[in-house]
Amino acid sequence: MSFSKLSLKGRALRYLAQREHSRVELQGKLAPHVEEGEDLAAILDELEAKGFLSAERFVDSVIHTKAARYGASRVLQELRHKGVDAELIADARERLRSTELQRAREVWQRRFGSPPESPQERARQMRFLASRGFGGDVVRKVLRGGDEA
Repeated sequence: MSFSKLSLKGRALRYLAQREHSRVELQGKLAPHVEEGEDLAAILDELEAKGFLSAERFVDSVIHTKAARYGASRVLQELRHKGVDAELIADARERLRSTELQRAREVWQRRFGSPPESPQERARQMRFLASRGFGGDVVRKVLRGGDEA
């Protein structure tokens, strides 16, 4: 059976087999393929009821893949963009905040490895960490000094 002839439910299962999706994300991918008489909301409800579509698993998946490279604000922004419930985002925020400093140090170590030699280099390293979604206080602690901060 070719991909273009799949039923809406089959197409949804194929997307979910590749990786976890949020309900909003999956709805956006399936919307162009809805034909007359098909109820996309009912299909998504059925997938949730059977455990194929899970917001909790999606949040865990995003955190697992993104947290090692990005700060909490960047990961949380992606979750909001993907339509995740505010309660799940609040739980994710707590999980990410507890390891924020350690993750920022690891990202900084992989990229730079040594303290900045000049104010320009310090600013460049700070911009890099900030662009990765780490907060200003965490960035300052990382650049203030290796492991004692």
